[in-house]
Amino acid sequence: FLGGALSDHTGRRKAVLLASAIAFSLCSVLSGLAGSFLALFAARFLMGLVEGPFMPVCQSLLASESDDSRRGHNMGVMQNFGSNFLGSFVAPLVLVPIAAHWNWRVAFFLAGVPGLVLAVLIARYVHEPEKKSQPAAGSAGGASAMSAFAMLSHRNMILCVLMSIFMVAWMVLGWAFLPLFYVKVRQLSAGEMSVLMSLLGLSAAFFSFVVPGLSDRLGRRPVVAGCSLLGLLVPLAALYWHGSLYVLGALIFIGWAASGVLPLFMGTIPSETIPARYVATSMGLTVGVGEVLGGVSGPALAGTAADHYGLTAPLFMQGGCAIVGALLALALKETAPRRVAAVAARSQLAT
Repeated sequence: FLGGALSDHTGRRKAVLLASAIAFSLCSVLSGLAGSFLALFAARFLMGLVEGPFMPVCQSLLASESDDSRRGHNMGVMQNFGSNFLGSFVAPLVLVPIAAHWNWRVAFFLAGVPGLVLAVLIARYVHEPEKKSQPAAGSAGGASAMSAFAMLSHRNMILCVLMSIFMVAWMVLGWAFLPLFYVKVRQLSAGEMSVLMSLLGLSAAFFSFVVPGLSDRLGRRPVVAGCSLLGLLVPLAALYWHGSLYVLGALIFIGWAASGVLPLFMGTIPSETIPARYVATSMGLTVGVGEVLGGVSGPALAGTAADHYGLTAPLFMQGGCAIVGALLALALKETAPRRVAAVAARSQLAT
């Protein structure tokens, strides 16, 4: 949130993006140099702080540069494809063997290299977007300054923040508790569990194209609501499907399509609701609140529930988060430019 606000206030989004990329890459190197747990904790904590501005500023650049008809698609691919295909699927396949063959310090050193390469590419190819004067769809116009409280006066922003809390929790609970459930409750082997978990990264990468692209055509509200509800399939399949593992994998793959809605309520809908000058701040607000309340508090509460009621409890909580996310999405005001234009055209014809 603070990084997004800084980039909006100064108008120097490229500089903030470049500084963030260099800083979190160096923090990965610092992690490899850590000589104690406290030093490692400090390096990783600092890495989270300096990495925080990266996503909101990236999304604000894409929101400014994307054509209206492809804004959702572009922002979805940027947020979900690389992080899931490379970060969740490819990186473990590369870094774990490196750590096993040499040591974990070497893995941390190498993990910082892609960020430094990215910084070079940002410096070479990214440019500051032109300032746009038009208000965002569904916004109340341009004020000289806009606080977080003013942003939350927009219904869509409140809904997006709430959806971020519940759907980030849905995602984190899946990553955190599905492996334990597969091994300890379903009695699957470690190899079977790892294959099922790798499907989450592949599914998120695949649906990063599909879900946001559908929202460009069909509208943000129906796609976010429908795909959020589809996320209920993940815990239900894990809990109640006892047949072929291939079918279980297919059900999990389809249910994880709900991950495709995260870029929509974290970035696309806020960018179409809040005036363009404050896009990075609005995205930082949805991402920051979602990560703190959903990403941190969600697993803590689920872990407590698991201690008292068993490992099925976090999966029921995950299903509940998907249902709440879908219900919140039904209250959204439509912002997809194609759908907004179609409604306006029908209204003109009716009059």
